[in-house]
Amino acid sequence: MPRPPKKFHPFPFEYHQELELTIDALSNLGDGIARVSVPSPEDDGAAESREGWVVFVPFTLPGEKVRARIFRNDKNHSRADLLEVLDPSTDRAEPGCELFGLCGGCQYQHLRYEAQLAWKTRQVEELMRHMADVEHPVLPCHPSPRQWGYRSKITPHFAKPQNGTIQDIGFLPNGRRSGLVDVPKCPIAMDEINAALPGVREEARQNAKNYRRGATLLLRASEGRVETNPNAVVTEHVGELSLDFLAGDFFQNNPFILPDFTGHVAREAAAGGARYLVDAYCGSGLFALTLAGHFEQVAGVEVSETSADWARRNAKSNSIENTTFLAASAEAIFEDIAFDPNQTAIVIDPPRKGCSEEFLDQLVAFSPSRVVYVSCNPATQVRDLEKLLAAGFKLETVQPFDLFPHTRHLECVMTLSK
Repeated sequence: MPRPPKKFHPFPFEYHQELELTIDALSNLGDGIARVSVPSPEDDGAAESREGWVVFVPFTLPGEKVRARIFRNDKNHSRADLLEVLDPSTDRAEPGCELFGLCGGCQYQHLRYEAQLAWKTRQVEELMRHMADVEHPVLPCHPSPRQWGYRSKITPHFAKPQNGTIQDIGFLPNGRRSGLVDVPKCPIAMDEINAALPGVREEARQNAKNYRRGATLLLRASEGRVETNPNAVVTEHVGELSLDFLAGDFFQNNPFILPDFTGHVAREAAAGGARYLVDAYCGSGLFALTLAGHFEQVAGVEVSETSADWARRNAKSNSIENTTFLAASAEAIFEDIAFDPNQTAIVIDPPRKGCSEEFLDQLVAFSPSRVVYVSCNPATQVRDLEKLLAAGFKLETVQPFDLFPHTRHLECVMTLSK
C-alpha cells in the first residue's frame, strides 16, 4: 500500500484499505452512507466491536453494493473513494457532464431527477427530526422547470499565473478545499453563459500579465446577453416585474423557478389575513416587490443602504407605490416599523449562516402574526426554527424548492404563526 499522509489516523482502517460496502442512505452533503461493524480500539478487536461505524462514499446511491478505498479516518466515521459500483441502484442515471465526479459543483447527476427531489424532501425531514426533535409533514420538493441550463450566474476562478501563463480556469475539485478543475463548459449554466465562456477564458489568458495573483471571473446572464463587469447594472424578470441590480450582487440564480417560488411565499405570507408585510432581508426587493400586491403596506429593511436604494429604484420603475425601504442597523431592525404586529407578516431570507441571536431576539420581541422563513441552508434554518418554536411560534407548512438541480443545495420555505 502507498505511504499514508502524516496526519492519517490508522483506526479503524488502514490507508487505502479496500472494502465492499452496502449504501444505506445519502448525507446532506450528497455522499453515500454505509454502516459497518469495526473492532473496539480498546481490545484491538478481540471480543467487542463497534456497531454502525459510518463510511462516507461519494457518488453512490442507497441500495448499491460498491467497492471503495479508505483515505481518511475521523473520530466517528471514515471516508473512502468509490472504486466500482458492484450492484447499481435502479435510480442511477447517466451524468450529463463529463467532469462529474471531478468538479465539485454537482453531487447528484448520477441520480434520477425524481429521486433527487425525494431525497431533498427527506433531507429536510431528517434535519428537523435530528436537530430540533420536530416531527412535521414536509411537502414534496417543488421541481425546477429546468434541470439543465438553469443557472444565470457562474464564477469560475484561476490561480496565480505561472511564468505569465494562466493554467486551469474552473472550480474546486470534489471533496477538496484547494486545487482547480478546468471547466470549459458547465451544463447547468444557461446557454448564453456557455456561449460566452470560451471568449471570457481566452481573454483572461491573454491578459495574464495583469494578474499578480489568482482571480474570480463573473458571467451573469441578463436579457439574452452575458455581463462580466460586477458593477454593471443587469435586469431579471419575475412575472411582470423587472428588477435591476448590480451583476456582482446576490440574486437568486435560477430565474425559471422564481415565479413559483415567490408565488408560494406570497400565498403563505398572506394566508393569515395580515394587512402589512415586512421583508427583513430585502436586498434589491425581490420578495417585497413580488408580494406587494397582497398587502396594504410593505416595508423592506436592509443593513445595506446601497441595496435599499436599489429596492427603491425597482419599486419606482415598476410603479409600486405601497412600499417603503429602510436602511437599519443590525441592532435596530424593527425600530422604524410602525405596523401593528398583530396585523403584520414578516418574510426573512438570511444568508447561509442563518439568523443571528440578535436578530431572532428582535423578531420575537416584535411578535408578528406570521413569519415566512426562506433559507438556502436548511441546517441553520432548523437551528433557528427551534428557537422560534420555543418562543411560542407554531410551525404550519414546510416546502422545499429545488433551485439547484443536480446539486445537494435546496431552498426551503417554513411558515410559522404566532
